[in-house]
Amino acid sequence: MSTDWKAYLDKWTAAGLLDSATAGRIRGWEQEHQPAQGLRWPIVVALAFGALLLCAGVLLFVSAHWDELSPWQRMSLVVLMIGGFHAAGAAAAGRFEGLSIALHTIGSVTLGAGIALAGQIFHLSEHWPSAILLWAVGTTLAWIVLGHWTQATLTAILVPYWLASEWWVRTAAKGSDGVLIATAACALSFTYLSLRRAQNDSTLRKALGWLGGIALLPAVFAVAQPWIAIAAPQEHAVAWLVALLGPLALAWVFRRSAAVWNVVAVGWTLVLVAAHGGSGEHLLVYPWCAIGAVGLVAWGIRESRSGRINLGIAGFAITVFAFYFSSVMGKLGRSASLMILGLLFLGGGWFLERTRRRLVARI
Repeated sequence: MSTDWKAYLDKWTAAGLLDSATAGRIRGWEQEHQPAQGLRWPIVVALAFGALLLCAGVLLFVSAHWDELSPWQRMSLVVLMIGGFHAAGAAAAGRFEGLSIALHTIGSVTLGAGIALAGQIFHLSEHWPSAILLWAVGTTLAWIVLGHWTQATLTAILVPYWLASEWWVRTAAKGSDGVLIATAACALSFTYLSLRRAQNDSTLRKALGWLGGIALLPAVFAVAQPWIAIAAPQEHAVAWLVALLGPLALAWVFRRSAAVWNVVAVGWTLVLVAAHGGSGEHLLVYPWCAIGAVGLVAWGIRESRSGRINLGIAGFAITVFAFYFSSVMGKLGRSASLMILGLLFLGGGWFLERTRRRLVARI
């Protein structure tokens, strides 16, 4: 408990601004309403890595002994694996909330493995997106019942994954339209990234912000690839509307009028798709990616989010180096190309880091 208020209370009492009775009532109220301390970061790291290692160990154990088990033993093991972790999480709920959340999360993760194993046991018809859907339904129900941010994060991953997998399977026969999936992933990454608004955001907003930040640059890279097949938009108009309006609707729910920046981000993504047009000509991709990086920095400055500034700077650096390797390096001699590359790393790294620090200092 912070002792700042105690020092001020003693000072005001000594100065005669408060009498002893009033000071006693204030002290008693503060002690009764003392906020609960959060978990220290070593405990959070230990719980996260413990949950990850336990999941990996259980799955490896099951896969190593799977062929030795009879069908009823396999099904019993699946049920025990899923129900056991949730039961352990419920038992720890009143004693150690962090451990309870970790155990319930392991239970939801093993649910996916359990669904796949159950399908193998009973030789169900193979349509793997349905397994993802069942997994997403399970995590959604766990989120509704438990209210844990980890369950919500799993749902935020699995629902888009299910939609993308259904689309991939349905279009596989005539050439999967990979650009639609990449565009939707990029738009959704912008939405998740934009959910962070302040330091006192909920844990769920922080987790989704991290998720969007991790996925954004790979998604932009996927959209910028000219080898992705592009189907005629009129053939899949409904799918394109879902891919674009879904992330925008989610952004509007959480950001209201501030979602106009998400509209700009989705518009930038569509122009990036049109920049290469599915062909090998991609000279317009590089300046447009640089403009997008600058725009992401401006977005971060406007909403006082240093994470977006860092991502924008990283995106700008990756764009410059990608342009150099693809369009410049091959036209120079080996010695000249290496010297210029060294200057880019030294001078460009120094300039970008200096710029990043100055921009972060502004917010």
